[in-house]
Amino acid sequence: MSARDCDFLIIGAGIAGASAGYFLSRHGSVALLERESAPGYHTTGRSAAFYAPSYGGPNIRPLTIASGPFLRTPPDGFTGTPLLTDRGALYIARHDQIAALDAFEAALRPFEPDIVRMDAAQARERCGVLRADYVASALFEPECADLDVNAVHQGFLRGLRQRGGSVITDATALSIVRADGKWVVETPSGVWRAPVLVNAAGAWADQVARLAGLKPIGMRPLRRTIVILPPPPLFSPHWPVVLDVDDQFYFKPESGRILASPADETPSDPVDAQPEEIDVAIAVDRIQQAADIPVRRVENKWAGLRTFSPDRTPVVGFDNQGAGFFWFVGQGGYGIQTAPMMGRLAESLIVDRRMPEELAGFDVTAATYDPDRFD
Repeated sequence: MSARDCDFLIIGAGIAGASAGYFLSRHGSVALLERESAPGYHTTGRSAAFYAPSYGGPNIRPLTIASGPFLRTPPDGFTGTPLLTDRGALYIARHDQIAALDAFEAALRPFEPDIVRMDAAQARERCGVLRADYVASALFEPECADLDVNAVHQGFLRGLRQRGGSVITDATALSIVRADGKWVVETPSGVWRAPVLVNAAGAWADQVARLAGLKPIGMRPLRRTIVILPPPPLFSPHWPVVLDVDDQFYFKPESGRILASPADETPSDPVDAQPEEIDVAIAVDRIQQAADIPVRRVENKWAGLRTFSPDRTPVVGFDNQGAGFFWFVGQGGYGIQTAPMMGRLAESLIVDRRMPEELAGFDVTAATYDPDRFD
């Protein structure tokens, strides 16, 4: 079988691979290989779908904030619908969590000066089902918004195709070898060859590295559960996303229902993740402790894998043992909201070997995300 050549070969067509392919297609031919029959089947298609600059640690927030302009004003032709719809986020704290809320506010305020500290009564004005005997204080983030995940993902894929790029499905990597200065990837859908191979395989990233004869990083897929609950009697579609300041749960209005999660992080193999009944029960219990939301039934439930590096910071950079092998993994639960800047970061590090100018004002460097930090 003859190999088809391209300039950039990407394994994984979820949000990471799609965003990298979108930006790299400005510099050459791109082939995006997806193991499933459609892109975005796993983590990308199971997102909780909100944009929050506060969400994530100090190395995630710059990527989210720098992605904001793209998401609020996408390029011409990227999408026919808004990518963001204003909602707001309300971080709540019990009396025993006030110190945690104070620390969270201090960490956020340099990034988001418009955040608002609230007492219990003000928090309940924002979300009327919060229990008066539970919430002691809160922090409101006005920049949080609902995120149209499918529109973002499809916008990247559409732009890639419009520039001549290819998306190949049912293309599990069977073998990966380096020959004559190029990476050669054999799949059931054909053989592909390129000088640069981008590993955007998410939970399967370490498996891809081993297949290429390289040392795995030690990526950790963690299962997270989502449930859909019936609306309570006093339901409002305008409530903010409500999050526990210690990341023990969150809930928000979603298509006339309540979307909720226990914010679980259960270690998992790279699999088609399914929800466990215990996690569904925990989600319901935690939500009912904080809010007057009667739960007669769970209308829907699913789980997805959020894959982290050992230090919970994305891995973006060339492998020092494999020429042209580029790691682009570890977005964890922040892949959609950081996708525009993550794609730009990959583009700049691959093409120009430097950080993009959009990140110049933040306290991050190429070394922050480089895979060499795990050597």
